Amino acid sequence: MTSRIPRDSRLRLVRPRALAAAPVRPEGVATQARPPRPAPRPPEGTPPAAELARMARRGLAGAVRVARWADAALSPGRGHGTPDGRGALSVATAERAAADLDLTPRQVRADWDTARLAGLVEVHGDTARPGWRLRAWDRDDTAVLRGWVALFDAWSLAHPAEGSLEAPAVAEVVEAMPQVLSFLQLSAGPVPVPQLLDLLGQRVEELRTERCEIPYGPQPEPAVPASAPLPPLLDWALRGLAAVGALTYADGQATLTPLGSWAVWVKLEQICVAAQSPAGNIEQAAEDMLRGCARLRPNAARAEYRAWLAARPVGSAVTELIAAARGEDALLRGLAFEALRVVGAPAEPVVRSVADEASLRPYALLWLAEYEGADPEDVHLVLTREETTWLWVDTAAAVADHGEAQLLVRHLESAVQPTVPALLDEVRKAGHPRTVQVLVALAAAHPDPALAKAVRRAAFQVHTGGV
Repeated sequence: MTSRIPRDSRLRLVRPRALAAAPVRPEGVATQARPPRPAPRPPEGTPPAAELARMARRGLAGAVRVARWADAALSPGRGHGTPDGRGALSVATAERAAADLDLTPRQVRADWDTARLAGLVEVHGDTARPGWRLRAWDRDDTAVLRGWVALFDAWSLAHPAEGSLEAPAVAEVVEAMPQVLSFLQLSAGPVPVPQLLDLLGQRVEELRTERCEIPYGPQPEPAVPASAPLPPLLDWALRGLAAVGALTYADGQATLTPLGSWAVWVKLEQICVAAQSPAGNIEQAAEDMLRGCARLRPNAARAEYRAWLAARPVGSAVTELIAAARGEDALLRGLAFEALRVVGAPAEPVVRSVADEASLRPYALLWLAEYEGADPEDVHLVLTREETTWLWVDTAAAVADHGEAQLLVRHLESAVQPTVPALLDEVRKAGHPRTVQVLVALAAAHPDPALAKAVRRAAFQVHTGGV
């Protein structure tokens, strides 16, 4: 049994992100389904990203101001919110902010709600804390634009409908408005409200027809009569979209702002990506989609993740990915978190909530560190030595199940321990459920008889509970 690894094969330190995304490719399979889709360009006349970000910063200046006030003035912990699980400001806190910022409490609450919807603050129960976007606001145009798009997506929450409007009719109009916005974008100029009203009516009728079913037996009267008045609903929708800065609405006509036009284009591009799923996994469940992506190169896999995500609500997509990561297949665990990197900010609360689960903790901590802007070269520092070793075993399990024997041998090079005995000692203590299988597979694959013997002995000790 050797006590040290030969100098030419000494274990070296690598970034743990590389461990989680080890290139496990089954032998003889395709690695690229088709040439990557060229990067789309926004319509002619769209301002550059830097100018769009400046517009978004102006529109969200009030929300940023209140979020920064809360960051500086409120101590961490409870006592400043209301216990409703929504992160609303208490009366006393709103009044204090109003006095400090020379605003009314109503203005403070409105800006606070906008900050929550734009991801400038993150709500956890009845407490809130500064979001990553707030930290990156002055230096990262992409973070600013994503924050504004998040607000754009939530326009109906930022500007709630009046109680006099029927809730089912409101829901129909919210569902129909993307087509109205697409028409505004294609028009590239002012559109009279009667024309938009006609289009909205057609789209609402289409939605009702698509939902139409003919069940057996007597049925109650429909909740929303066909004569539900659309003019006040369209007026509410246009005023709500104008309030978030997506369009201007005056003199009986509506016009998309440059930010609104760009956001509509972004949404249309997402639909196009979904329609052009590169490897045909868009209709699959998360596990099957991830297995299909194991056969793709990283860029093609990310395109497939984007297509799969664009075709379903983000909340349910994140839930599916986390469920796949909890399974027994270590390969799917790593791939699920790669897909969650494509999701970005909407996945953050869920990823944070699973960071205490032993099988997901290393992946979740790395994801959160990258999301919060850690230097890629230093991201591994968020893991303890034990967590890094656990991740090494988990990745080795993925390699053993899906990769080639030589790849498993090369996986030794990614361990942080400088010698085989040190590695084996820490692997035994890591408590990974696949430790024995990983060590047996490594011993069977390694060409060095002495090293293989040491690994087999370690596998036996783990199996029997010896030391």
